[in-house]
Amino acid sequence: MTENLIELGKKNAAIKAVEENVKKNMIIGIGSGSTIVYAVQKLGEINKEKSLNLKCIPSSFQAYQLIIQNELELITLEQYPEIDLDLDGADEIDKDLNLIKGGGGCLVQEKILASNSRALIIIADFRKKSERLGMNWKKGVPIEVIPMSFYPIMKKFTKLGGNPKLRMAQSKSGPLITDNGNFIVDVDFGQIDNLSDLNQKLLSIPGVVDTGLFIGMASKAYIGTQDGKVLIIERK
Repeated sequence: MTENLIELGKKNAAIKAVEENVKKNMIIGIGSGSTIVYAVQKLGEINKEKSLNLKCIPSSFQAYQLIIQNELELITLEQYPEIDLDLDGADEIDKDLNLIKGGGGCLVQEKILASNSRALIIIADFRKKSERLGMNWKKGVPIEVIPMSFYPIMKKFTKLGGNPKLRMAQSKSGPLITDNGNFIVDVDFGQIDNLSDLNQKLLSIPGVVDTGLFIGMASKAYIGTQDGKVLIIERK
């Protein structure tokens, strides 16, 4: 399997997702990740060609830049608190369209957009698809935490059966800092059996801002396959 075929699958999935779901005058949330680049490029093209009057809300600085670069109208959630369509990627997708997200560090903003959208459309490649969360994604569930709670929270994650690791920055010494000024702890729970139960236990810990478990939020996933085609999965 060549990298070119994987990229072709991502691009085809992104294009198909945009073509099949985007309509005139939509308010669109823009997620983060490599597949979203192709989606926003396609949005920019059809917005010009068909005068669709699309308005876009970014979830991250990457999304902000993509919106500007592709000459789409940039808006905020304060202006438009109800989103027609949210386009985003995922680190892992299970058979029921539950997700692990947050590998790029934007999980809280992404979940806010998703929770205020009429439809969350996920774009990914075949490597992200699995039967159960934790089966293929081995880096753990990203959890955003308040910095002062870091030490006691690590012990609580361990008591819940997880193996927590503070995510470190790549280009400087010290932890990665989110756009909200918090830390991210990646917690490996192995294959997760009871998603809702685990998510509620994590959210009940003081100092946890939110988790990268997106349960029952995605409407549909467009997955680029090994041969460059697109597999579409809808939530039952």
